[in-house]
Amino acid sequence: MDAKELIARRVALELRDRTLVNLGIGLPTLVARYVPPGISVAFQSENGIIGFGAPPPEGMEDPNLTDAGGGFISALPGAASFDSGTSFALIRGGHLDMTVLGGLQVDGSGRLANWMVPGKLVPGMGGAMDLVVGAKRVIVAMQHVAKGQPKIVASLALPATATRRVSLVVTDLAVIEPTSEGLLLRERAPGVSVDEIVANTGAALLIIGDVPEMPIAIPERDAA
Repeated sequence: MDAKELIARRVALELRDRTLVNLGIGLPTLVARYVPPGISVAFQSENGIIGFGAPPPEGMEDPNLTDAGGGFISALPGAASFDSGTSFALIRGGHLDMTVLGGLQVDGSGRLANWMVPGKLVPGMGGAMDLVVGAKRVIVAMQHVAKGQPKIVASLALPATATRRVSLVVTDLAVIEPTSEGLLLRERAPGVSVDEIVANTGAALLIIGDVPEMPIAIPERDAA
């Protein structure tokens, strides 16, 4: 599997039954494909839908069913649509159990930067600021290195999305938990050594004992 699939499968193991979960644009939307068997999750998108599923087969796309980034999604039985004001009321009201967001950088204290792309015109922060502040758990799903540079850094070079520390960072190399003591290395990707993770991380890591290999989700369609 490629890096994005690996990340999405690992993040899917953080899903809990009967919860409301927001998936950010890009890589996080892949998590909907790998919901573990026996888990019922209501996925929410800030453009106004609860109950969406994985992208439909090619040729079955509905232009009225998209995520916040304009990507095609499917609507599961019982799905509901509503205006973006109601959607943000859910987010800002603290009703989201979890959000999964992409990231440009995460610093040594666990702060996320994910809204300003260097060299590109950005019209605004979108829902990122509200999601980081409003969701009960914030999981960052991103590749560990971009263009040869670590995305986990000692200090942010980009504007922080919020001052809050995120709950977990899942990359193609590791699972890292930001804590009050620092960034705790919880798991390593299959075939990846601790030394390789350290060499590709721009911030200090807390390493306690043997670091286990990360598990990955097997979606229900493959579990049989």
